[in-house]
Amino acid sequence: MFARLRAANPNPTTELAWSSPFELLVAVILSAQMTDKGVNAATAKLFPVANTPRAIAALGLDGLLPYLRTINFCNTKAANVLATCAALLERHGGEVPRDREALESLPGVGRKTANVVLNTVFREPAMAVDTHIFRVSNRTGLAPGEDVREVEERLLKVVPAEFLLDAHHWLILHGRYVCKARTPECWRCGIRDLCAWRPKTPDPAATLPPPRPKAPARTAARAARRRPTPETGS
Repeated sequence: MFARLRAANPNPTTELAWSSPFELLVAVILSAQMTDKGVNAATAKLFPVANTPRAIAALGLDGLLPYLRTINFCNTKAANVLATCAALLERHGGEVPRDREALESLPGVGRKTANVVLNTVFREPAMAVDTHIFRVSNRTGLAPGEDVREVEERLLKVVPAEFLLDAHHWLILHGRYVCKARTPECWRCGIRDLCAWRPKTPDPAATLPPPRPKAPARTAARAARRRPTPETGS
């Protein structure tokens, strides 16, 4: 399964835009209940103005909120980002820590966010299970579980070490673009024969009725015979 995913996408990565560990941390905090595209639209305006803990802290709530108006739950997330900036400055010298416990102690940072940072920034074999990975893991039978933590632990056991660093990105992208929630696009899935889910969704193009044959065009002579004439009016 992962050999095929790797062949199709040798260098997977997050679709969140970031250029520093702090930028990624902020982007992931903002990403809850949001699309990556929506987060990127907001941070594209914020980060050129403030992209360090000290710079964002200097904005304050009134200065930060205008950049986050398009983000769901923007008031709560803005408060968390500011509190995280304060914590980073007070406890970590303004740097993002490479430690799960320290990351999860930051406001607005849970296990999934910590896993994203550990895996994407520090290249640790962490598995950030979101709704896409949870769905793909259960639907395919790769790592079924009742909750995200159970799926995370099973993935860490079943994914071969060779693929573990990038498995999170392969699974999330597969769930986002192929193994979709409502209508999985099984007809173009590269691992469909390895998937336990039944029945497979058929290709909608293959199930459309054949087009009706067009009526033969009338010849010019027939058209002329049927055309009304000024003499007869018919």
